[in-house]
Amino acid sequence: MLSEQSAATVRATLPAVGAAIGEITERFYAGLFAAHPDLLRDLFNRGNQAAGTQRQALAGSIAAFATRLVEQTGDTADGRRRDRPQDRPDAMLTRIAHKHASLGVTPEQYEVVHEHLFAAIAGVLGEAVTPEVAAAWDEVYWLMANALIAIERRLYAERGGAAWREWEVVDRVEETADVVTFSLRPRDGAPVRDFRAGQYVSVRTQLPDGARQIRQYSLSGAPGADVRRISVKRVGGGPATPEGEVSDHLHARVREGAVLELSEPYGDLVLDGVEGAPVLLASAGIGITPIVPMLAHLAASGHDAPVTVVHADRSPADHALRADHEAYAAKLPDASVHLWYEREAPAHARTGLADLTDVPVAPGTRAYLCGPLPFMRAVRAQLIEKGVAPADVHYEVFGPDLWLARA
Repeated sequence: MLSEQSAATVRATLPAVGAAIGEITERFYAGLFAAHPDLLRDLFNRGNQAAGTQRQALAGSIAAFATRLVEQTGDTADGRRRDRPQDRPDAMLTRIAHKHASLGVTPEQYEVVHEHLFAAIAGVLGEAVTPEVAAAWDEVYWLMANALIAIERRLYAERGGAAWREWEVVDRVEETADVVTFSLRPRDGAPVRDFRAGQYVSVRTQLPDGARQIRQYSLSGAPGADVRRISVKRVGGGPATPEGEVSDHLHARVREGAVLELSEPYGDLVLDGVEGAPVLLASAGIGITPIVPMLAHLAASGHDAPVTVVHADRSPADHALRADHEAYAAKLPDASVHLWYEREAPAHARTGLADLTDVPVAPGTRAYLCGPLPFMRAVRAQLIEKGVAPADVHYEVFGPDLWLARA
């Protein structure tokens, strides 16, 4: 936990740092990439950098971590010492660590980040960064960094290291006008490590300009298969707005026989402790990709408690993996399916945006959400209103996690 002296300094300076955190992270990334252009070319998502979303996510995570640290230190109203190390935001740290491990982040890279982050803090705040202030925020940084390093070390150990592996595309299916499913098999023919429903892999591919960009895609096939299946939505982009440069490349250039590099499976949106419990799986758009394997797992494991399936999309034609979605739900003995389409809704679905007002939610429900942030915020709020415990609402964000940044 944060030392008492540093906690007092961080508490006093948190408003100033928080007010400048956007400028700090912008300067940080500019300095980092000027010194290490290879990181932008081959590790960081260029689309997220161009859009500014990675800066927002970094700012949100630092602010949230520092705030939690100072909340758990100091004195309570009755004069007793507040000491709650269990309040460290482990869910946030675990989510970040899984992402880092899927990218192959190393402990040495935290030193590089530290150098450029603190140069940015000093450059923005100037004389306000006294030795005492620098030491306090240095303590915050290394508490967060060392926690992440420890989680990442454990994840690497569980998976035999951080090595990339070559996989060959053995099938390509056009799911919708803008979603393609690729099935891949390892080129070396060695056994495939199984994954947990809801997890993702990083995919590394070389683009026409020579960059080896990495993106994460949920594994959209059922666990236990000897192939990996990913479903990729095309995201429009171009030289000035490269948000979709990898998805466009995969759609336009990757066919059967092509070779991609994949990481081991990672991700913390998994079905823990749901045996005998009601489950709600809510998705929107391409957020369906981790939900389908979850349904497959529940069906294969004989889950007999209520399962509520919620999905929202633009239209039935845009509903990727629709056949699998409905087929796995039909195999469950106590499942209800609730669909919303913005247009062309059939008789068994509703028109408009998802609204859980009339959807029954059983006591003790464990909920798993994936989709655009506004969708997940709205669904989470409605679930809590219906009595679902906040700790039982889990989510996955594609790209930088902006939940904290926009809270």
